[in-house]
Amino acid sequence: MSVSLYYSARREQPLTEAETASVERIVAAHMASFPYSGEEESLYLYPPDRGDAGEILAGSTKMPLDPGRLLPLIACVLDSVTELRRAVAGAEWRVHSDDLDVPWDETEGYALPGMRDPDLVAELNNL
Repeated sequence: MSVSLYYSARREQPLTEAETASVERIVAAHMASFPYSGEEESLYLYPPDRGDAGEILAGSTKMPLDPGRLLPLIACVLDSVTELRRAVAGAEWRVHSDDLDVPWDETEGYALPGMRDPDLVAELNNL
């Protein structure tokens, strides 16, 4: 069984050209800094013409089965989704795993407890 992280933004107005350019820059920067090469899913945005009215961005990332890779991947993806949210004003965002909403904090952005804890990351690497 796999768990995925899902992210979506909704609003009445489509992305502007400037927002589209910002989204493309954020995705390119994410891909350049992604900690794993080809073995794990990364930030993935669905094609914009999926037909869901009002949805201006949406995507998902499948979480790794290796516990040692889980928190670094979550941190990397949530950092990018935080940047996306800040680049696309006025949208209603939802970020969640299969059964857990990821909270938004104006200062920190999207984060889960412990995702940057080096001791927890080391412990998970030893499983």
